[in-house]
Amino acid sequence: MAKIQSPELCKDSGVHEARKTQSLRARYVYGLIFFATNLLAWFIRDYGAKVFHGLHHNSVCGAGDSKCFQSGGVLRVSLGCFIFFWLMFATTFGTRKLQGVRNSWHSGCWVLKFLVYAVSIASPFAIPNIFIQLYGEIARMGAGIFLILQLISMLHLISWCNKRWMPDPRSNQCGLFGLFLSTFSFIASFAGVAVLYILYVPNSSCVFNIFTIIWTAILVKIMMAVSLHSKVNEGLLSSGIMGSYIVFLCWSALHSEPRTAKCYTEMKIGKDGNWATIISFIIAICSIVMATFSTGIDSRSFQFRNDGMQSEEDTPYSYEVFHIVFAVGAMYFAMLFISWELKHPITKKWSIDVGWASTWVKIMNEWLAACIYDDVVWVCITDAVTSVFLCSLETGLASPIEETTYK
Repeated sequence: MAKIQSPELCKDSGVHEARKTQSLRARYVYGLIFFATNLLAWFIRDYGAKVFHGLHHNSVCGAGDSKCFQSGGVLRVSLGCFIFFWLMFATTFGTRKLQGVRNSWHSGCWVLKFLVYAVSIASPFAIPNIFIQLYGEIARMGAGIFLILQLISMLHLISWCNKRWMPDPRSNQCGLFGLFLSTFSFIASFAGVAVLYILYVPNSSCVFNIFTIIWTAILVKIMMAVSLHSKVNEGLLSSGIMGSYIVFLCWSALHSEPRTAKCYTEMKIGKDGNWATIISFIIAICSIVMATFSTGIDSRSFQFRNDGMQSEEDTPYSYEVFHIVFAVGAMYFAMLFISWELKHPITKKWSIDVGWASTWVKIMNEWLAACIYDDVVWVCITDAVTSVFLCSLETGLASPIEETTYK
């Protein structure tokens, strides 16, 4: 006999579903706020000195000084964005249920939150420059934390793809799609290495670029060899995707070399290449926002324990993780706009993340990604070998007992 749900249960279920939908939509509003903040930081860096003439006589900036603009302007906007998302983190910390004031605050009250955002952005322009420089030093560490969080999220995504498309070794599944993706990823990785060599090694004197590209190819080869190990052959797809990601990081590092470097190759469109620079700049800003957004919504990657099955009353994602990722993301975009340099920042118009400091940050990020992934794979190998050894040991101990019983 079919059970009939009461109208109260149907009503509660509908309310929870509406609140969940509102919570999911709120993520995109925060993403747009973060995107608008990036554009504001760029505008103040490149055009703030011309538009806001009055701030030159501000006691914070000093007469005729431009510390409220360029690198200082970027750091002030970044600090305001950090303050806003830190306040959101503090006010939504521990929210687990869709009913309650804190959930409504996260998903609604947009007029009040826009006022809080405006005050947060404006207040750093009243802070003396010495404290802004101190925030810049802290922002370097925050940006490094963001890169680590992004790497963890990337590893979680790769693991999901491997479990989703690669066959289970204990089953008879074929997994042709996973094998196709694996093969394509490795081919794309080595093809990318070849393209990097063509673009960024115009002559034999480019020793740094040659070393970076060759070392990247070695890392991809090591991951491929490890994935083909008999104990971890199910990791072929994850190694292929990770190899492609490492090649991408290598390209990003080489592309961040100073424009005056002798081995830098710039692809121009037309006579002056301005449109190519502008398009690259817009793509870079969109990449920053997408990286921050995707890392923020991936709260499962940062859980240290499994809380079990979710009920319909639970929040669809972790609010505090979402906001803290956007807070350190504000520090990250500040470092990109000033190329990780506080004393001698590169603030050329339409430039982003260019300079030797940016290049080395990306190279270290590439090496860290390869080391973390290889460590995870070797842990899998060690666990598999240990399991085989324990099974063999148990079998060896069981054999004499069986012989004694038989006699």
